[in-house]
Amino acid sequence: MTSKSIDHAVPVQRALIIHPVRSGTAQPRDPKTRLEEAVGLAQALDLEITETLISPLRGRTPATLFGSGKVEEIRLLCEVEEIDVAVIDDQLTPVQQRNLEKAWGVKVIDRTGMILEIFGRRARTREGKLQVELARLAYEKSRLVRTWTHLERQAGGFGRTGGPGETQIELDRRGIADRIVKMKAELKEVRRTRTLHRTARQKAPYPTIALVGYTNAGKSTLFNRLTEADVLAQDMLFATLDPTLRTVKLPGGRPAILSDTVGFISDLPHELVEAFRATLEEVQQANVILHVRDISSPDSNAQAADVEEVLSEIGLGKDDEDRVLIEIWNKLDLVPEDQRPEVEGAARRMGAMTVSAVTGDGCEALLNHLALLVDETPEIDVQLDANAGEALAWLYRHGRVTDRHDGEDGSLVIRARLDGQALGRFERLFPAARVGMA
Repeated sequence: MTSKSIDHAVPVQRALIIHPVRSGTAQPRDPKTRLEEAVGLAQALDLEITETLISPLRGRTPATLFGSGKVEEIRLLCEVEEIDVAVIDDQLTPVQQRNLEKAWGVKVIDRTGMILEIFGRRARTREGKLQVELARLAYEKSRLVRTWTHLERQAGGFGRTGGPGETQIELDRRGIADRIVKMKAELKEVRRTRTLHRTARQKAPYPTIALVGYTNAGKSTLFNRLTEADVLAQDMLFATLDPTLRTVKLPGGRPAILSDTVGFISDLPHELVEAFRATLEEVQQANVILHVRDISSPDSNAQAADVEEVLSEIGLGKDDEDRVLIEIWNKLDLVPEDQRPEVEGAARRMGAMTVSAVTGDGCEALLNHLALLVDETPEIDVQLDANAGEALAWLYRHGRVTDRHDGEDGSLVIRARLDGQALGRFERLFPAARVGMA
C-alpha cells in the first residue's frame, strides 16, 4: 500500500472504527449494522478493535471530512486509548487522509484502502495477485502526494514554478502508470488463458453454475456442501478471493461445473470492479447464477441490492435472457423457528429457494432443481411389461430416470431422459417397449 498503510511488522495494532453518517440524507442501511460490517473488515486485517464510533456529519468538510470539534474529540480519544490505526468507513480524498493523520498522529485508512488491503493479503493465484496489484496501483496513483510529503519543504528555484518535489511526484506517477500498463498486459494474457480453459470445458459439454453473493453470505460453505470439496469457508469477510471450480454430480448423473467467486460488498471500490472483471467472467459465462443471500441478516435486502448493482455493471442484470438467475436464501438455520414458515413462504412467492449450507436442509431440493434447469435432454415416457427387467435396468444405467409408476399387474411407466443416440439404441434393443414423449 502507501507509506501510511497498515504496518504488517507490528503483531497487533489497536484500531478505532468510525462510521460517518450524513445528517439529512436517507440511509439505505442501519448505521449500527454498517458499523458492524466495518468492524468485520478490520478484524479480517487482524486489528484489535479498541473503540467504535458512529459520527453524524452535518456537512462534508473538504479538508478533514469531520468538523474541527469532532477532529479534536477523536484526537483526544486516540491519545487516551493509544490508538494505532483509525479506520474511516467512508471514502476519503488523499488530502483528507493526510490531514487526519497529521491531526490525530495515527495511521488513517478509508474503506477502499481497507478492502484493498484485505484483497492484497488473501489473493493466492497468479490471476488474483495481478488483479489486486492493478487495483492497488490505481488507488495509490491518486495518493502520491502522501507518499512524498517529505518533499513539500523543498522550495522552487531558478525561475521554476514548482519545486523538486513536484518533479519527483510526476516521475513516480509516470512509473505507476507504466506498471499499470504492464499489469493490464499480463492480466490480458491470463484472461486469454482462462478463455482457452473455458473453451475446453465447453467441449465437455458440461453446464456451468456460478455462486455469487454478498461477502460472508455462505457461498463457500454451500459450495463445499454441494461438491463435497474442502474450500476455505470461514465466518469472515472475503474469506474467498480466487475463483474455485469443481464438478458436481447432479441427480440423474449429469455432471455440472460449479464455481465459487469473490463476495461483493457495498461501496465496492470501482478499481476492484474493473480489476476483477476477468474473475467475474466465470459468472458471465455461466448457464445458471445462484445469488446466495444471508437471509438471517437484518441487512439482507440491502445486501441483495448491492450484489444486483455489481451484476448490472458487468452486464448481468435481471433482464438478461441468456442465463437463469435464482436467489438462494441461505442460513435458514439462524432464522428463529417461529419465523421460518414466513420466510419460506416469502421465498416461494419470489421464486427463491431456502437452504442451510451448514445443516444441508434444502440442498437436495436445490440440486434436483438445478438438474432440471441445466438438462436440455427431452423427457420420455416408457411403458414396460412386468417381465421387462432388463430394459428397466438399461434405462437406469444409460439414462436419467426422473419418475416411476408401478402398475398393479407388474407393468411399469418410467419417465426418463435419454439423448438421441441412447434412445435409438434402446428402441433397437427393446422393441417391445412403448416409447412416447413426456
